[in-house]
Amino acid sequence: QLVESGGGVVPPGASLNLSCAASGPIIDFSIMSWFRQVPGKERVFVAGAWGRGVTTFYSDSVKGRWTISKNNAKNTLHLQMSNLKSEDTAVYYCAAARVLHRYTDTADYDYWGRGTQVTVSS
Repeated sequence: QLVESGGGVVPPGASLNLSCAASGPIIDFSIMSWFRQVPGKERVFVAGAWGRGVTTFYSDSVKGRWTISKNNAKNTLHLQMSNLKSEDTAVYYCAAARVLHRYTDTADYDYWGRGTQVTVSS
């Protein structure tokens, strides 16, 4: 089970830190990632952390602004979001996969959280 937290309503330029708590050891997962979805659109990849979290992946839209990290001791995944923009408004989902295939493909993930809403608005 994955449970996200940390969403909220913030103005443009602000920062937020999302967290994802797993009910079991996250070292069992090959990759853990964040996806986001806006109404009427597909869920899209945002950032991923492979293995112990040393190798990370980012979508072009967030690269340089956000940082994904894993705390294997606490079984948590984090997404530090800075310089938020209105287009970052979405529901953010935590996902985990036991085997890494195509890390941007939602079909390759085995576990999903229920999501946390992030709204960037002035």
